[in-house]
Amino acid sequence: MRAAANASRRFFAVATGCLTLCVDSALAHAGSFGAVSRTASVPSWLVVAAGAGLVGASFLFTSLLTDRTLIEGVSRRRRRLRVIAPLDRFIPIALTIVRWAAVAALVLLVAVGVVGPATASANALTLGVWIVWWAGYTSTTYLLGNTWPALNPWRTLASLGRSERRSLPPWLGSWPSVVGLLGLVALEVLSPLAADPRLLAVAIAGYSLVTVPGAIVFGDAWFDRVDPIARTFRLYGRLAPVQRSDQGVTLVLPGAALARDAEVADTADIAFVVALVWATTFDGLVSTSAWQQIVTATPGNGGLAGPLTLAALVAGFACFVGGYRLAARAVRRTAPTYVTARYLAGWFTPALVPIAAGYHFAHFAGYLVGYVPTVVAVFANPLGPPASLTVLSLPGWFGAVQVVAVVVGHVVAIWIAHVRAFGLFAGRVQPVRSQYPVAAVAICYTVTSLWIVAQPTAAGIS
Repeated sequence: MRAAANASRRFFAVATGCLTLCVDSALAHAGSFGAVSRTASVPSWLVVAAGAGLVGASFLFTSLLTDRTLIEGVSRRRRRLRVIAPLDRFIPIALTIVRWAAVAALVLLVAVGVVGPATASANALTLGVWIVWWAGYTSTTYLLGNTWPALNPWRTLASLGRSERRSLPPWLGSWPSVVGLLGLVALEVLSPLAADPRLLAVAIAGYSLVTVPGAIVFGDAWFDRVDPIARTFRLYGRLAPVQRSDQGVTLVLPGAALARDAEVADTADIAFVVALVWATTFDGLVSTSAWQQIVTATPGNGGLAGPLTLAALVAGFACFVGGYRLAARAVRRTAPTYVTARYLAGWFTPALVPIAAGYHFAHFAGYLVGYVPTVVAVFANPLGPPASLTVLSLPGWFGAVQVVAVVVGHVVAIWIAHVRAFGLFAGRVQPVRSQYPVAAVAICYTVTSLWIVAQPTAAGIS
């Protein structure tokens, strides 16, 4: 079995290297804020086929690993990091400083959004939200762990309030976070939010007026079940190789915390994770030239662009949810069991998180790197930035980074599903058979994501 595992690793390394050599980039995009259009140097179908083939091959090789002791040992491998004793006493003071620094940064950025330059790429608020925070900070949550509870300025402000804590109705579940996530995506793609600093400042103020009172009344339950941003960062944090607990900080394999999680997601939690996968996918879809051609072809020269985009957002989400639920039902046929399809859907849901993270990195990596000089110049003088701002032109090979990120996310998803399958099903054959539908869904998501990454992007707003 170890020889098979080593062969799998060698195959993946060689295949990834080949894929890296043959793929050029379509640079990442963040909402409507801006993008650099670039076309892949090879046909899109070749990029898609290569990526889907890698994911399929990873499943085939992973299925050869059926030693439960080895699987359990790999998933539970960890190393504890020790904090230097003299520094331990300063951690609470440092956290307090960081929390209130985040609040101050939020207030200052909103103020700059109102009184600063009207151009999005020259305003510190739009750069701070879309590049520094959503592109940059979000990446740290699935690479280094979730630090959002400590940094969240709305949580800090809510801690000042005094109110008798109330409980959210049990029947509500976490559905508000699902609606909130899809609502944020709709607001971003249907409005000039990403290109209008004033409108963005108003949106943040509105979000604050809802979040702070909600957190004061409902406490941590608000961020656990209602706030889509906090829930997103918490899920991404479970993927990170750095995990924090009451026992300290430990290093684990990426996704190990998700693979070991014994919690079974309920229907609303399943919908939220699928919405997270679809939200980033959809955000990339609407930035492609192919989508812009569809919009301009609508009656009235794009007059129905808004309703068409909203319908695509809802329909795509429904398709992603429906496809995943069908896969869960198919598991009961490929690996006959008395476990319900709903339980199976909840059990394998953690495997979808690395798919969302991989595509997020692919979607925003080029955008983040390209706008570094702009961020530095604007933040150095927020009220009077230079008239000419520099945006880096990334090399053609950078597109391979995007493709590899998507593929790696899906490969990690296959591994998490493999570990969880052996944690639920008995024997050696049944756990492998249970993964057939899950692998099929992963490949479908791979095809969709890689097709989008391989497309040229429409010109953005400068």
